[in-house]
Formats: sequence, C-alpha cells, structure tokens
Amino acid sequence: MVEWIKSEGLVEFDHSLSWMEKRAAQIYAGEKPECVWLLEHPEIYTAGTSAKDSDLRDPNRFPVKKTNRGGQYTYHGPGQRVAYVLLNLNIRGKDVKKYVHNLELWAIKTLSKYDIIGETRNGRVGIWVQRSDQPLLANGNIPEDKIAAIGVRLRKWVSFHGLSINFNPDLSHFDGIVPCGISEHGVTSLTDLGVKTKIDELDKNLKESFQEIF
Repeated sequence: MVEWIKSEGLVEFDHSLSWMEKRAAQIYAGEKPECVWLLEHPEIYTAGTSAKDSDLRDPNRFPVKKTNRGGQYTYHGPGQRVAYVLLNLNIRGKDVKKYVHNLELWAIKTLSKYDIIGETRNGRVGIWVQRSDQPLLANGNIPEDKIAAIGVRLRKWVSFHGLSINFNPDLSHFDGIVPCGISEHGVTSLTDLGVKTKIDELDKNLKESFQEIF
C-alpha cells in the first residue's frame, strides 16, 4: 500500500531533502510504507548532477541549491505541483529505465484527463506539449513547450525525488535558467494552455493515474 501525503502551504526545499532521505531509509528497512508526497516549494532553482554553470542565467533571482538528483537546472515555486515518489524497487523490480518510463506515463496519463497530449522526446527529459497555437519555428516545426519535469535519485534501490507538473506557476521565473539544459524550447502550464481546474482536482487525477500504472 502506497501512502499519499499532501502538505498544505509551501515546503522548504532543504526540509524536503532531509525528509526524503529519512523516509527512503525507513522504507528500505521496512519501517514505513512507500509513499507519494504532494507539495509546493517556495521559489528556488535546483541543480541536478548534470547541471552546467552556464545554464544559470540569473543566479541572484532566487536561491540556488545543488542536489543529488539526476538532470540539470530546474525551477520550483508556487503553482507547481511537485510529487515526490518513494518506492522500493527492490520489490518492484530493479529497472531504472522502466521506472522513469512509468513516471513519464503517469504524467502523460494525468494530462490526458485534461485533453492535453503530453509526449516524450529522445534526448529531452520531461513531458512536452506541441503548441500549434503559436507560429512555426524557423525550421518549419511546431513549437513545443515543457509542462512536466522528471528527476530521480535511488538509494539502495529506493527512489526519491520524482515529478513536477506546472499547474499555474509564474512562467517568467524559468527565464533565470536554461530549464534542463534545453534553450530552444519553452515552458508551459495547465493554466497557460487554457485549462480551468483546481489543484485538488489535479491531485485527484495524479492519484488515479498513478494507481493505473504503478
């Protein structure tokens, strides 16, 4: 049984890291159940293990935190639903690629409940949405914006970090970084795409989609 935890208000990023470290150890030891933790952070830029210094465009805008998750720079802040996923892959299967793929499917299935077609792209981590409402790119392709980010860390085959979906953040805050090292594409959100919903409904859809995949 996976425990679902939801924090009201904003959770400091450093607190979430220490909480996940402790919970992952408890899950490995069999002292606590697996869990999904839903929360929002105050404004912060976080750097994954592959982050490049040159991708931090505005280091003075918000606090910057180096982390041990995979990936590059990302932004967290109000209006972004973060889902930290702590699962025991010792039991579920020691297959990192499959686990990341399931996280992608989870986000895609959740977005589909809003008639949004989320897609993956080779060489681009995360979930992408084609913007046919915008002018074509110089190469004639349809622009694509990122709506969900994925970053994973494993310790003794227990996962932590996870998924973030842009619900209604201030998208201008992504200008301070090169999100995930990708400069030629933009960032979007449910609100930016014209979806009128509440974060409680998003949480409900996340839980339903999770149970269908994991």
